Amino acid sequence: MGEPRVACFLRNRGEILLVRGGDGIDSNADRWSALIDDANGNPDGAAHAAIRERTVDDATTLVRAGKPFMVEVKQETRWQVHPYLFDCDSQAVETDDEIITEFAWVSPTEIHRRETIPDLWKSYERVAPTIETIQEDTDHGSAWLSVRALEVLRDRAGALATTDGVEADGWDDLAALARDLRTARPSMTAIGNRINRAMAEASARTPTAVEESSRQGIQRALDADSRAASEATARLSGTVLTLSRSGTVLEALREATVERVIVAESRPAREGVGVAEALASDDDCRVTLAVDAAAAHVLAEHAVDSVLVGADTIRPDGSVTNKVGTRAVAIAAAREGVPVHAVAASDKIATDADARFEPGDPAAVYDGDAEIEVLNPTFDRTPADAITVVTEDGALGPTTIGEYAERLAGLAAWDD
Repeated sequence: MGEPRVACFLRNRGEILLVRGGDGIDSNADRWSALIDDANGNPDGAAHAAIRERTVDDATTLVRAGKPFMVEVKQETRWQVHPYLFDCDSQAVETDDEIITEFAWVSPTEIHRRETIPDLWKSYERVAPTIETIQEDTDHGSAWLSVRALEVLRDRAGALATTDGVEADGWDDLAALARDLRTARPSMTAIGNRINRAMAEASARTPTAVEESSRQGIQRALDADSRAASEATARLSGTVLTLSRSGTVLEALREATVERVIVAESRPAREGVGVAEALASDDDCRVTLAVDAAAAHVLAEHAVDSVLVGADTIRPDGSVTNKVGTRAVAIAAAREGVPVHAVAASDKIATDADARFEPGDPAAVYDGDAEIEVLNPTFDRTPADAITVVTEDGALGPTTIGEYAERLAGLAAWDD
């Protein structure tokens, strides 16, 4: 049985934190590693403690814990490694450990190019995003998942680029992966558009080129999402009503100077609850959580100044596909004269008019024995005349959205 250790990866803007001098194996070795610490019989607790005690940073969120594995770190010394991945809010990290002599935020693929502790890439792979984690994720919106999709493409390209004899013929492998990623979540247009852009903008049909275009695509996507949030922020004041969970919406609300945010809980997954909790922790405004069925009543009886929602897909005609309930809220808001904005990066503009609605789990609504047909749609479609689309380029009308759709369609030419 090996000595239990935790290996903690911090992630921000698609990059991970690597440290040197604190690998826990040999104080004289100059190797890069994740944050390594004793598991102390409680890997989950040790992982959080390793971050808290060895770094000073903004809030961190556990993404996932990976399956532990055994590794021989030096002669007659074996570890049972428990990998963890955390997202953190910034790269403003200061090491708080005399053992750590250096740290760097890098693309995970740099692990292949640096001298690291044994099996550091294997540790990362156990917590890295995959097609399966993207398909199964019910907690995050399409902007977040599109970045994860780009990370999957980047990581595979980096592995191929650093494998002897593969560089010249790795394109077909990456093209197949890109096709699978484009269809991982059919209702989330940003994933397909951003994968198409990474493949189309690769300077050559090689893993090295795709690794770089994917890395640049991650930064471009994150910047576009932030600029879209800022554009939405400028349109907010007073009391805002929102629903479901969108990282771009949350960023906009945190940036804005508003007095009150009313959040519809968004059943059956109730992701609105997490949004309300996140906003309440900021202590900047009054937060109210409302049941979904009360949304129209709230708009009629409360002084709501605007509605802000996200968008999983923007259709070429300017209509918006978003979490079910958006259409009802938009129609009720129109009745009360309340403006409705959907904030999203322009990469969420679809290149065709087909609506793709993901069905939710019927058991989330009813798991009894009666012969009852359950309708649990995940998304609905709000017409263009009931909602204003706000992107990183400001508010877009249907004509401009159609022009964007044509340009995005051209990115798929890499697969011709």
